[in-house]
Amino acid sequence: MAASCRWRHRFKSFGCLHNPKRHLTSLYDYDIVVIGGGSGGLACSKEAAQLGKKVAVLDYVEPSAKGTKWGLGGTCVNVGCIPKKLMHQAALLGSAVKDGQKYGWKIPGPVSHDWIHVIRGVKYLNMKGSLVDEHTVRGVTPKGKEMQLTARDIVIATGGRPKYPTHVPGAVEYGITSDDIFWLKHFFTLCAGFLTGVGLDTTVMVRSIGLRGFDQQMAGLVTDYMEAYGTKFAWKCVPKKVEKLPSGTLQVTWTDMLSKRDECDTFDTVLWAVGRAPETQHLGLEKAGVQINQETGKIVVGPDEATSVPNIYAIGDISQGRPELTPTAIKAGKLLARRLARQASEFMNYDNVPTTVFTPLEYSCVGLSEQEAELRHGKDAIEVFHAFYKPLEFTVAERDASQCYIKVVCLRGGDQRILGMHFTGPNAGEVTQGFALGFQCGATYPHLLNTVGIHPTSAEELTKVHITKRSGLDATVTGC
Repeated sequence: MAASCRWRHRFKSFGCLHNPKRHLTSLYDYDIVVIGGGSGGLACSKEAAQLGKKVAVLDYVEPSAKGTKWGLGGTCVNVGCIPKKLMHQAALLGSAVKDGQKYGWKIPGPVSHDWIHVIRGVKYLNMKGSLVDEHTVRGVTPKGKEMQLTARDIVIATGGRPKYPTHVPGAVEYGITSDDIFWLKHFFTLCAGFLTGVGLDTTVMVRSIGLRGFDQQMAGLVTDYMEAYGTKFAWKCVPKKVEKLPSGTLQVTWTDMLSKRDECDTFDTVLWAVGRAPETQHLGLEKAGVQINQETGKIVVGPDEATSVPNIYAIGDISQGRPELTPTAIKAGKLLARRLARQASEFMNYDNVPTTVFTPLEYSCVGLSEQEAELRHGKDAIEVFHAFYKPLEFTVAERDASQCYIKVVCLRGGDQRILGMHFTGPNAGEVTQGFALGFQCGATYPHLLNTVGIHPTSAEELTKVHITKRSGLDATVTGC
């Protein structure tokens, strides 16, 4: 009991996880126990605590194959969205320094990047949680000390981890994943866009297509820009083995699927970006009867995030069919907490969720891709308005804008409801975030045309698109 109390006080120190004034039924230790301290789990626990519920969060991160560890906050804060965006910004600043010379700035000498100056560390407390039954969670401290917590409701928010291609000899032994990227203290070959941006020789090996799951015309523009920007691509290639040479460099052998020939080259670092696996293996789901999708390993959930066990819920990347995005996990966690506190009944709306790919030329979208729209409605039932534009900041710097493109996919008939919006260019995420509101309000093409643009911005080009793909006319924007 003493150990249990100590850990509860540690939970309290995280700022939201213990409410001593609330009188609980003697049946359970807590109203809600959350397994997983990432974005979704913390959002759910904080919201529930603010609504007067007694909540505990158990969080533990297994070290990566390279021994990388981090603390509370999950993938997004430690090895995902936040550091990725910061590194992306570091690369953009490098480009801005070069552009500055065209704007009259005098830059003394060559410009280089200091990686060590940017990276940082995190301190944390953690416990590893697993299910004993539908109301009991077993927690294990890093030193192996065990305790059990009971709760009326249990929320699983353990997310996922990067996968290794274990069938490739040397992949695990010599390669790294995104778990390790921001904790290394040396240069490496990974995350192609921003690494090229900070001056590293970077190659991306692609077995099939780029940016799977996104609009493929837009994906092509992104990779075209990256190639022009300096990133190399090895298309239709499959890795065969990784070997470490006496010099310490890594020799990668791959098969070119078009020529059927084996090729090889040497690199300082190899990053595997071949997908993510849900963290379900050690949760004891079978003990409580929680159903998983046998193909993906993810937890099967309903519209209310409930699993096959009525009082056990799952949110975020761990859930089957959900977007693997931090904002959706956060919002779903908050809504779930409100429902569990009997304060609301609203479910998470997973339709028309905007997202951005922070490549050197940013790509942001909301709604359906052109391909998805054709599959759902038929090619003759949709209209695609598009435009190639040149951002004002590209003009003085004399930067190539041939991949700066806008596409608005609409229904062809009726009120021409907008089905999808796609944008490549500077600050794409900021642009699309605003337009995403319109999707929640049933935005139509006439609504878009009736919106007055802010001049001079790239976003205003969305309010002026009028050339259709069907027309075959030149979609290049001219003048203001």
